[in-house]
Amino acid sequence: MIIIKNSKEIEYMRHSGRVVKETLEKLEAAVKPGITTAELDRIAEEFILGQGGKPSFKGYHGFPASICASLNKEVVHGFPSHKPLEEGDIISVDCGAIVDGYHADAARTFPVGKISQEAAKLIAVTRESFFKGVELARVGNRLSDISNAIQVYVEGFGFSIVRDFVGHGVGKNLHEDPEVPNFGRPGRGPKLSAGMVLAIEPMVNVGGYSVVVEPNGWTVVTADGSLSAHYENTVAILENGPEILTLST
Repeated sequence: MIIIKNSKEIEYMRHSGRVVKETLEKLEAAVKPGITTAELDRIAEEFILGQGGKPSFKGYHGFPASICASLNKEVVHGFPSHKPLEEGDIISVDCGAIVDGYHADAARTFPVGKISQEAAKLIAVTRESFFKGVELARVGNRLSDISNAIQVYVEGFGFSIVRDFVGHGVGKNLHEDPEVPNFGRPGRGPKLSAGMVLAIEPMVNVGGYSVVVEPNGWTVVTADGSLSAHYENTVAILENGPEILTLST
C-alpha cells in the first residue's frame, strides 16, 4: 500500500532530509586518500545524533553501521572498515536519518583524489540520470516514466542499470511501497499522486548489469568486477512538481 503524506508529514521529512544532506556534505569534505570508511561512519553517526536524529541504517535488519560505504566494484550495502581509501578509488556513501519519526535517505558517489576519466564519467552520468528521472516525478505521470527516463539516459552512454535492486517509498518506515525500478517501459505502474514520497536511486555499472551478494549477506558487487556508482535522493511529489528533500535547504 502506498502511503500518502500530508503537508505536516512532508515538513517533518524536510527536517530529516536536511540532516541527511548535511551529513553527506560533511562526508564529501572528509573523503581523501588515507581516511578509513570506519572514520566516515563515525563522522556521520556523530553528526546525525547531534542534530537530534538517529541513523536509519544502524541495526536495520542487523546492519552494523550508520552508513553504507561501497568501494569501486561494490554497488550498495558495503560495510565500513578500517582499510584506508586509496588515490583513484570511488566510494558510494548511502545515508539515512530518522528525525521526528520520519526517515530520509540519500546516496552519493565521491572520487578519492584523482580518478580515471571513466570513473568520473560514471559518477556524472549516474547523478544526471537521477535528474532525468525526477523531471517526470509529477502528478499524473506513471511510476515507470521515471524508471524509463533513467534507463534511457544511462544506456545512451554505454553503461548499464542494476536491475536486482531498486528505489522505494519512504516515510515513517525506511522502505515503503512502491518499489521504484531504474529501468522499464514508460506508462506503467501506479499513477503518481501528490503526497507520495520516493527514494529514487540509480545504481549504474560500467560493465554488465548483473550483480552478486557477497558472503556477508549484505554487500552487493558487480558480477564482472566493473566499477559501480550510486546517486539517490528523497523526493516528495507535490501538486506543483517534485521537491528533492535531501537537496533543499
